[in-house]
Amino acid sequence: MTVIREQLDWSQIDSVFLDMDGTLLDLHFDNHFWLEHVPRRYAEARGLSLDEAKAELIPRYRNIEGTLSWYCVDHWSRELGLDIVLLKQEVEHLIAVHPHVMDFLEWLAASGKRRVLVTNAHQKTLDFKLQRTPLAGHLERAITSHELGVAKESAAFWPRFHAIEPFDPQRTLFVDDNLSVLESARRYGFRWLLAIREPDSQKPRREIDAFPAINNFSELLPLPRD
Repeated sequence: MTVIREQLDWSQIDSVFLDMDGTLLDLHFDNHFWLEHVPRRYAEARGLSLDEAKAELIPRYRNIEGTLSWYCVDHWSRELGLDIVLLKQEVEHLIAVHPHVMDFLEWLAASGKRRVLVTNAHQKTLDFKLQRTPLAGHLERAITSHELGVAKESAAFWPRFHAIEPFDPQRTLFVDDNLSVLESARRYGFRWLLAIREPDSQKPRREIDAFPAINNFSELLPLPRD
């Protein structure tokens, strides 16, 4: 835990870009929603068993995973004939901020760092979650890939992002739970990258070798003085 803290030279970091789902927020909400709740409601609407619904939906998810459509609630509302935003409201009690996130965001503010949320979530999903968490008041800006027309996995994402939010990739820390997204950022030239080992609190902690990784944001906070 101390290793990550010592690897970051905060005097060389001006901005911190943070993913939302799985990074600041517990991915359990999204995993439960797409893998359990949507199949259940789809089964009810189509007269299918839950297993039949899952067998139909999971391959459809995987076919477009990592693309802008995969993250688009309007796309899935059209495709499935369901009101996805309304269904999210049915399980909104599962939305949770990861441990130590708010402490970290407050520490960044006190340290004069710019805090930017960078998410693949659709604008409707972003608004929905910002209304149900304290994140909004602790960010200088929130940008969704849908504003830019490409997902964070795409090589075109960061050049488009830079056009609306100028930054120096050598002086920016980017934290994300998606390793494909982090790899794209590394190719763009980010110096400081961090992965999240436990995006979903209900699933086992991941072993990550490709990037420096943390279990939670307490590992980035200064150690208390005796």
